[in-house]
Amino acid sequence: RGAGHAYSPTVLFGPSGSGKSTALRCLAGLERPDRGMIRFGDEVWFDSARRIFLPPQRRRIGYLFQDYALFPHLRVAQNIAYGLGKIPAAERRERIEEITALLELSDLADRYPKQLSGGQQQRVALARALVCRPRLLLLDEPLSALDGPTREHLRRQLRHWLVKLRIATILVTHDRLEAIALGDHIVIFEAGRVRQSGSVQQVFSAPVDLAVARIVGVDTIERGKVVRVSDGLATIQVGPKKLIALASSSNHGEPGDEVYICIHAEDVVLEQSGAIPPQSSARNRLLGHVQSLDREGPLVRISLRCGFPLKALVTYQACQNMKLREGDEIVALIKAQAIHLIPRGSSR
Repeated sequence: RGAGHAYSPTVLFGPSGSGKSTALRCLAGLERPDRGMIRFGDEVWFDSARRIFLPPQRRRIGYLFQDYALFPHLRVAQNIAYGLGKIPAAERRERIEEITALLELSDLADRYPKQLSGGQQQRVALARALVCRPRLLLLDEPLSALDGPTREHLRRQLRHWLVKLRIATILVTHDRLEAIALGDHIVIFEAGRVRQSGSVQQVFSAPVDLAVARIVGVDTIERGKVVRVSDGLATIQVGPKKLIALASSSNHGEPGDEVYICIHAEDVVLEQSGAIPPQSSARNRLLGHVQSLDREGPLVRISLRCGFPLKALVTYQACQNMKLREGDEIVALIKAQAIHLIPRGSSR
């Protein structure tokens, strides 16, 4: 991805061992690919055919390692300054003051890493990566070492800093929430290969095959068969139920096609059985039963049986208001555009 993409953060996403961090190290020049080309803007950093390899120090890259790699014997300001190399003292002081102010580290300049919290250490490591004013910022699992509340807080801060700094950024994560919160563009990795790339919204809502659907965490994936297509809508037989989904040439919505239906839990709306149906544009209204409820912080993941297994995600407060219990009868509402179709046999 070249520098002309408006500095939109790109996420390399996939399971552990899929090649994300290796790709990042190749971009940084810390590893050499066996073959191929790496280009940033108009510059070729690596080309196996022409035997070109630009060393790391000439790529002007900021790199935030997963474990932060701070020097324990250096104070915060000294750790940050380490990324500057040999520059005039006045400029060095100006840059350190600028980046510590931005990342709210000014009051911590004289502390050692062991005197910092995990979130503070992360900000120091980020400051060291940014103080050299890189053209490209690489972040390897930047929030993975933090606890839940700190991670959530810094996720919001990191997005703000990336937008404000306007530096081309590529970050690695296997966390779905981080990918959605931090990235504009996403590349899906599996077993060292790129399975799909595009905007975060596009890839998460319309995975190209079954492998990608599983990687991005689609909650409900079931086999179905197209029985009818009319006016841009496909009727899908899923077990004993019929669902209405959007049909298009890209998702093979033709009668007789065998498909997988993909539904994200957050796209399932629940209402109590027997309640007066609200005004809704949802074309799918399924009667089912609650099988289990699993608390996930402020949310509750609900497993339903509606003729096929279905997952829903609601707030804890909504769950309390509906007084949901295992075995309760419930109605699930799903919009046609919330059901994505993948042709059967497109992937394992």
